[in-house]
Amino acid sequence: MNHTDQPALPERRDFLVKTVAVGIGATATAVPLLAGLATLFDPLRRKAGAGSPTLVTTLDALPADGAPRRFAIIADRSDVWNKYPNVPIGAVYLRRVDGDKVQALNVTCPHAGCPIEFRAGANLFTCPCHDSKFDLDGRLASIDSPSQRDMDALEVEVRNGAEVWVKFQNFEAGKAAKIPLA
Repeated sequence: MNHTDQPALPERRDFLVKTVAVGIGATATAVPLLAGLATLFDPLRRKAGAGSPTLVTTLDALPADGAPRRFAIIADRSDVWNKYPNVPIGAVYLRRVDGDKVQALNVTCPHAGCPIEFRAGANLFTCPCHDSKFDLDGRLASIDSPSQRDMDALEVEVRNGAEVWVKFQNFEAGKAAKIPLA
């Protein structure tokens, strides 16, 4: 047989060139793909939690006799991809206790999530959905109440001698434990 009749063997350089080309092509494809995926899923990676305290009112707006008043919480709200500035995100009952100290209670019933109403004549908070009753300080007023826990108290502070700031947060309804919603 003739030396020229044999099939040509692949050279090592061809293999090396093809391997490097595949590596460069994979890198050139992977980098923008991973960057795009990271950008797309970035909002999902961010941890949502209770926001910072929000200015709600001043001490002058709260009756000195300890009667509660309802206030809307106006703050920036965001979902996964959108931000909504200065929108109502919930409501609280505020009342003076011991002079300039303030108590904040979430208006959402811990039983089923309905909005709680204050009945001034009875000095009770009541839930119109399932008749849960709470004392003026937010504790369960009756052992027969369908709610498994007291009203949800929130962190509150008085700044600059007169500004009432509340760290607003919602909690899971229908549970005995006070579990914050994300």
